Parts: sequence; structure tokens; C-alpha cells
Amino acid sequence: MKSVWARMLCRLLMVLMVWSPLQMAQAGMIGTDQVASAASQADRNTVLQYLDRAEVTNQLQSMGVDAATVKDRVAAMTDQEVQQIAGKIQSMPAGASDAGVLLLIVLIAAVVWWVWFRR
Repeated sequence: MKSVWARMLCRLLMVLMVWSPLQMAQAGMIGTDQVASAASQADRNTVLQYLDRAEVTNQLQSMGVDAATVKDRVAAMTDQEVQQIAGKIQSMPAGASDAGVLLLIVLIAAVVWWVWFRR
């Protein structure tokens, strides 16, 4: 019985291997300018996406700066300046602040202290 199932499985695997599409990988050399321009464009997109956020736009308008002017200035920046700003944007914390975590730690410590010394 085992050999029948084994032969059937082997035949199925052979048929599936023949029917499976063969994908050939092709490697090639790319120039440094292609990599640099892709990284530069990604950084510009990061800065522009950050400037498109509602909070940032509202803050800029409250300071008297037009959003179109800011986008023009970002377009006029050098790649190094855009890279620095994009690095600062990416290093910013995702949450608003750490106050909630600190409050939670203090609350847990108070509960542990209360349970421990209640005896």
C-alpha cells in the first residue's frame, strides 16, 4: 500500500514540476546615478508627503506660508538638504508623546504597591 501511494505522489510531483513555470533571473549592472536618483526621489517624496499632511499644512498656514510656496522650495533644494530633512522626518516618533506610557507605568506601580502592602 505504501509503495502505491509513494509512486502516485512521485508521479504527481513530476507532473507538477513539468507544468510549473520556470522563471529565469537576470542580473545586470546599474549605474550609480540610477541608484542616487532613485534615493533622491524617494527622499523628496517623503518630504512632500509630510508637507501634504493636514496638521503640517494648517501649521504652515497659521505661520503665513502658502503650501505651493513650500513645495516650490522643496523642489529647489539640493539632494543633500532633502536627505537631511527626510532623515529627520523618518527619525521622528510615530506616536504623539511618551506621557501615556509613563502614566501606565506609574499606575501599574501603584497597583502593585497597593496589593503588596495591603496585607
